[in-house]
Amino acid sequence: MIRAYKFLMRPTVRQAQALAEMLRDHCSLYNGALQERRDAWRHPSKTTVKYGMQSAQLKEIRAFDPERQGRWSFSSQQATLRRLDKAFAAFFRRVKSGDTPGYPRFRGVNWFDTVDFPKDGDGCRWNSTPHDPVTRVRFQGVGHVKVNQHRPVVGHVKTVSVKREGRKWFVVLSAEQDQPEPLPATGSVAGIDLGIANFLADSNGGFVPTPRYGRCASERLQAAQQALSRFPRCKAKDRTANHQRAVDKVAQLHGKVRRQRLDHAHKTALGLVRAHDFIAHEDLKIRQMSKAPQPRPDNDRPGTFLPNGAAAKAGLNKSIHDAGWGVFLTILHAKAESAGREVIAVDPRNTSRTCPECGHCAKENRPTQEKFHCVACGHTAHADTVAATNVLRAGLVRRHANPA
Repeated sequence: MIRAYKFLMRPTVRQAQALAEMLRDHCSLYNGALQERRDAWRHPSKTTVKYGMQSAQLKEIRAFDPERQGRWSFSSQQATLRRLDKAFAAFFRRVKSGDTPGYPRFRGVNWFDTVDFPKDGDGCRWNSTPHDPVTRVRFQGVGHVKVNQHRPVVGHVKTVSVKREGRKWFVVLSAEQDQPEPLPATGSVAGIDLGIANFLADSNGGFVPTPRYGRCASERLQAAQQALSRFPRCKAKDRTANHQRAVDKVAQLHGKVRRQRLDHAHKTALGLVRAHDFIAHEDLKIRQMSKAPQPRPDNDRPGTFLPNGAAAKAGLNKSIHDAGWGVFLTILHAKAESAGREVIAVDPRNTSRTCPECGHCAKENRPTQEKFHCVACGHTAHADTVAATNVLRAGLVRRHANPA
């Protein structure tokens, strides 16, 4: 199996400058390759440019501009071109399926924060000084950078990536390792229902409250963003010291909220994986759930629109994004795979409207957000617990229908 490791780097001032230049030059390569594809398609001949054609031009590009392109790893530049090729492949896939296409866009220097090295030892070297008590990673054109390695890396390192987050630099490793020993069986199964009022409700009657980290930091974020809005928009190199401090403050607050969500998701998922052998959850379409409502034109008065509940939906969408369901489910699946547990996603339709006692399904069974009262048999319970119970039953049915 493949496991990722993320460590904080401690570059010197010169090394941080070289890392920033590496991101800038790879961003320039990405944008240049994108422009070449756009120009080729706009040409009357409708020429199609592929990754292989652009990769073959790298040798000439590096010879033409040795100061900006020739100093970096050839393999990392190929990975940047491969990233653009994946963006176009995803674009054509969305066009074919009828989704919103989303044509690949040019990247600004501040929006290009990752450089990938496809192979350890080709342009980079993890733990380049094994006899040194300080762990270091070496990058071509940068040198040996100190790394704050807070845990051991198990397995063979396959790929290395450099990532910038605000003013901090990280190295991300993917290591191939043997399947770990599964956790001891507990004999317990559970279904979970994700929500807004409660982050999680399980079929055993337990609840995990929603932390609402974004809501808690909203006032500080609003003040920081208002302070930032007083400065005119300009490039990073033209910012004053006060402008840069305002930018860093906003990034620092957003980064703290993100880390809090990740920490909460990891701890909640770990508790579920340790306690249960089998976990069923709703197959939520989060992108569809958080879409803005369509406008409602007023046919009697052209040019005007009827109320469509956009303000209330915006608040709901903010709460959905603040909960971080997608991140939590991704982490849950990853931890379950490492622990030898089984996780299954089921159809979420009518899970909170179906009575677990008699099977009667009706909208009237849920008179309020929290209360469930079956109009057929009179069964009462918490609506989220009922939904989690139905999710568990659907998961067990699917599990027995498709044995591993």
